[in-house]
Amino acid sequence: MSKVVLTALAVLVVAGAAVAAESEKSADLALVINQTGYSDSWAGDELGTLNWTLTADYTGKRPLNASTVWQNQVKLSYGKTRNETVDEDGSKDWGEAEKATDRIFWESLVKFAEDRYVNPYFAVTWETQFHDADNTIFNPSLLVESAGLGRTLLENERTEVFTRLGLAYRQRFMSGADTATDAGVDWVTDVSHTFNDQFKATTKLRVFQALTSSADDDIPASDPAKDYWKTTDVAWEATLSAGVSKYIQTTLFWEVLYDKEIDTDARWRDVLGVAISYKLF
Repeated sequence: MSKVVLTALAVLVVAGAAVAAESEKSADLALVINQTGYSDSWAGDELGTLNWTLTADYTGKRPLNASTVWQNQVKLSYGKTRNETVDEDGSKDWGEAEKATDRIFWESLVKFAEDRYVNPYFAVTWETQFHDADNTIFNPSLLVESAGLGRTLLENERTEVFTRLGLAYRQRFMSGADTATDAGVDWVTDVSHTFNDQFKATTKLRVFQALTSSADDDIPASDPAKDYWKTTDVAWEATLSAGVSKYIQTTLFWEVLYDKEIDTDARWRDVLGVAISYKLF
């Protein structure tokens, strides 16, 4: 499975780079490692942990003509955790490695009439993971096709803010289950700001309001979850990155998700770490 993950990682990064050949592009690789350990004489119940996460971020922009631009964004992350355990005889041993982080996000966006006040656009987004608990690759997957109007609210040497609103069609693919589909209104806003050469912040807000859904027919009327699809879905993420040196970077990642069809409560996670990073281009 590790070979599958590394192969998929390489294919996605290379494919993304090929799309934006001879254009504005940026790609970064980072490896975050956290480890704690305690001697047998340590007074306490603390146990050691080992965690590693590999991330790859790519953005590319390619002019198709004088007023049309093709943009691609790829975000990949995969990591595992091993925890120290205590055996029945009191000895310590390291347990099996368990997946801690797993995400594939790919967004391809074509903007038309970029020199105008508003920009018609077409976008395709694919979000999945390298594999699930049963080692089924790319399961589950969420595919979104959207089209509408967007506008660059602010753009200068340090800051860029682009927001778009349109109609979208979504498909949820899951192994062993029928494909769930819905259609509705999609709103996405991207913000990036460079404070200086070492400090940068990016954030992405995605809001989807379904207007129709296959759940209306697939879920019995007596099921309390039948109308969950009508609730607005929200996904927000923010990244703060600070360069300590050429190859050392501190990163804080924060993500909040709300999709009532998956969980009735909001889900969130944060990742803070010091990474060994390398800028490909």
